[in-house]
Amino acid sequence: MSAPHNRDHHGHGHDDHGHGDDGHHGSLKDYAIGFILSVILTAIPFWLVMTHQFEKSSTTAIVVLAFAAVQVLVHMVYFLHMNGKAEGGWSMLSTVFTVVLLVIVLAGSIWVMYHMNKNMMPSMGNDVHNMQDMQ
Repeated sequence: MSAPHNRDHHGHGHDDHGHGDDGHHGSLKDYAIGFILSVILTAIPFWLVMTHQFEKSSTTAIVVLAFAAVQVLVHMVYFLHMNGKAEGGWSMLSTVFTVVLLVIVLAGSIWVMYHMNKNMMPSMGNDVHNMQDMQ
């Protein structure tokens, strides 16, 4: 006969479930709220860009970046279940990493899009405005 092992009641060796965690990993309601917020936070910037709501493209870019930052937070809370109760709360290192990653991705995306627009067809810049004036 074998001696009893120090295992949790589920029969596997992981006993980190429930330590500092309430066991809540999201309900259908949480996922639905996250999905609806994600759709709204995607549709509004799309509408702003497609309808040229702001005269300056830099204003549009800043607003789109703000929506992107909020959407990252929505995904972290509703889909990754990061909150003050899970795993003893957010550690400072993971929060700093998230902010740094967010800045790199958003700034890099704007930088790439600006340079692609500027360098792909530099002669098209004036032609596009002339074509719009003709119509």
